[in-house]
This record gives sequence, structure tokens and C-alpha cells, in this order.
Amino acid sequence: MPSIYARRAGRIGVLASAVALAALTSLAGAPAAQASPPAPISAAAARSYLATVTPVAEGSLSGYSRALFPHWSTVSGTCDTRETVLKRDGSGVVVSSSCSAVSGSWYSEYDGATWTAASDVDIDHVVPLAEAWRSGAASWTTAKRRQFANDLTRPQLIAVTDNVNQSKGDQDPGTWLPPRTAYRCTYARMWVEVKQYWGLSMNPAEKTALVDVLNGC
Repeated sequence: MPSIYARRAGRIGVLASAVALAALTSLAGAPAAQASPPAPISAAAARSYLATVTPVAEGSLSGYSRALFPHWSTVSGTCDTRETVLKRDGSGVVVSSSCSAVSGSWYSEYDGATWTAASDVDIDHVVPLAEAWRSGAASWTTAKRRQFANDLTRPQLIAVTDNVNQSKGDQDPGTWLPPRTAYRCTYARMWVEVKQYWGLSMNPAEKTALVDVLNGC
């Protein structure tokens, strides 16, 4: 007959196996990893900054070209900014020798969709390049515009569903917000931080929309 110590060890072993199985089951049913740009400033900090902003009329697009914002710069080796964000924001991302994403899963915070093909995903500039141009970047050097277009330090770049990004275009929050309402507070915080850091102006409708969103956060 097994000793009390053997029986007790057996029960502990069964319990450990059950816990491990539950953990594996939980992982199998977990949602895909969500996009993870740097955490934005808090809603309170964003509201405080907006209180200091004097809105101005939006500038002209005269002279604008995306080429004036050189983007997808090399980050490391063969990896450029786009591929870096795809890997950062995805789950189980596998890349080729040239750093192109060949498989993985991407959850789009803007609309709640999950994609398994990198071709279905765009890297959105939270503050669009054309919007930046109208808000003060027209007077920047090309070097500064390059830094803005490849900014991995602020919450300026995020992997999202391609057609949602295309529907956004160069609109500001006065005319466009993510269709997934649960993400609008985060989006507003991201937008405010980027504009604050880069010293970009806001127009009246843009500021009003941001205040409305952040007051509900």
C-alpha cells in the first residue's frame, strides 16, 4: 500500500497537470496580440495640453508631396520602419531574409479585425503626413520630416486594416475617428501627444473633437 507521502505526491502531480492543461487551454483561446505602439500620454495630460492650445485655421497643401517626408527608413540591417512596426504589432510574425513579413497575425485596433496576411495591413501615420504639412511641417527641413514619418518613439505608427486606413486618408479627428469606438480615447491621446511633441497646430474642429472624446475618457 502506498505511503501517505506517495499518495500526497501523486495528488500534487495531478493538480500540477490540471493547472498546466488549464493554462494551455487559456492560451489557445486567447485573442491575437493587439497592436502596441508606445503608450500615449494619459487622458488627463492630453486634456491639460489641449487647454493651452489656441486653434488656428488649417494651412494649405500647396507644395505638399509624400516624397518630402521620406518614410520607411532602415532601422536595422534589412529591416525598415514598416517591417519593424509589422513585427512589433503582430503575433507570431515570421520574416524572410529581407525582413518582409511572410506570416503572422495582426489585430487592427481601429476596427477590431484580425488579419493573417501582411498585405491586408497598412502602417498608419496617426497624424497623417499631409495633415502635418498643413499644421506646420511645411516649414520643416526634409531631415525633420523624415524623423516625423519614421517616429517609433511616439505613438505615431500603428498597423491597421488597409482599407480603414485608406478611408481615413489625411483627415484629422474633426472629420474622422476610428470606427471601433472603444479605441477612440486611446487614439485621441495618441494624436494629442504626437501633435504636442512635434509642435503642430490644431484647427478649431479638430480641437473640439479631441476635447469631446477626451472628456469621456
